[in-house]
Amino acid sequence: MSRQRLLVIGGDAGGMSAAAQARRIDGSLDVVVLEQGEDTSFSACGIPYWVGDLVGSREDLVARTPEEHRRRGIAVHTGTRAESVDLDACRVTAADGRTFDYDHLLIATGGRPSRPPIEGLNAPGVLGVHRLDDGARIRAAIDALPRDRQGKAVVLGGGYIGLEMAEVLQRRGLAVDVVLADPLPMGLLDADMGERVCEAMRAMGMGVHTDQAVREVLLDRDGRACGVRTDQGTYDADLVVLGLGMGPEARLAEAAGLGIGVTGGIDVDATMRSRTHENVFAAGDCVQTYHHLTGEPAHVALGTHANKQGRVAGSVIAGRPARFAGVLGTALTKVGDLEIGRTGLCTTQAEQAGFDFRTDVVEGTTRAGYYPGAEDIAVKLVTEAGSGRLLGGQVVGGAGAGKRVDVLATAIWGRMTAEELSESDLSYAPPFSPTYDVVAVAARVVSRAERG
Repeated sequence: MSRQRLLVIGGDAGGMSAAAQARRIDGSLDVVVLEQGEDTSFSACGIPYWVGDLVGSREDLVARTPEEHRRRGIAVHTGTRAESVDLDACRVTAADGRTFDYDHLLIATGGRPSRPPIEGLNAPGVLGVHRLDDGARIRAAIDALPRDRQGKAVVLGGGYIGLEMAEVLQRRGLAVDVVLADPLPMGLLDADMGERVCEAMRAMGMGVHTDQAVREVLLDRDGRACGVRTDQGTYDADLVVLGLGMGPEARLAEAAGLGIGVTGGIDVDATMRSRTHENVFAAGDCVQTYHHLTGEPAHVALGTHANKQGRVAGSVIAGRPARFAGVLGTALTKVGDLEIGRTGLCTTQAEQAGFDFRTDVVEGTTRAGYYPGAEDIAVKLVTEAGSGRLLGGQVVGGAGAGKRVDVLATAIWGRMTAEELSESDLSYAPPFSPTYDVVAVAARVVSRAERG
């Protein structure tokens, strides 16, 4: 009897976690990975910090090299781009003409950076933040700037990547303008919390230009980007960095005939199996998942989900039952000294989901007020009216604020009410929080209101 083969397309978080898990459970499984780049298991989330010289080298962002995977029995083919999938023949054809047969296929093609149809967006000097090679190009562009004047950068977009890149470019000595079409940065925050982020960025000396869709990337005589134009102004730039968000990279799957969900991601069930082809699985940023609270389809591009989904798929392929439990959209970032976290539903999402809800904002400090280093923090809770059930949380504040979002994420995941959270045994010591942490105080405010 011939060995079963698992063929994986994509060698980052979703693909390699699936490959490693399947191989770990079933050592007889033949596992083959096709990766279009030269790196495997790398941290795209770490690219801004490498650009900002907070991470020493490119190698620091690679959790496991192709050779390390090979030593663990996984055949990794780098520089190999999958060109097409024949679902009937169970065969994948690579761009170089080689073919790879499979018994089980795992698609982990990741995300595709948003690139709207803007004139000049593909010109030299316009740089993305997606793969390690992108980080290398940005570093090279910074190093090539003239030393006799301050360089200028324009960041397009005010999401997580946009904020992180704005901070590290400023750290590298560039003057930074952030241009976004939305009214405020961090669109998954409510407006009152987004205002805090916007104010902090401007206080750092960044130009933050809201409600300004980019109409054109301006080019110099050599055809390189030298600025951007909106309906309200023109912003000069030595380099333009894209932080416009990420969608699912599902074009290969769609061309093969796999079912695609309403979010544009590959449609899979909770075992990460395609709903249309039982021997095909998918994991990571290319898939459509579902929201843990609402059950509605969702697409959230985060390495945490990709790794979990890959492990689920690898387990199921190797014969061990597993299920992915959905997402809350928990995320965390920072700009300067301001930490920003969110989880669950913001008010717009709660309204779209049909909840009758209330919101409460409580301000406090990250440590006991008398302890050195205490910073301001604001916590916003979104709760179901009547029951007090927690639906969402947002945290904006100084050093030590951000990870409080994990308390809220855990409470929401466990379907706790605000009253239950207010009575929870949270830790206390002056270097870490006031006697009543602001999270507990916010929950208490809600529970008292619900009791009238």
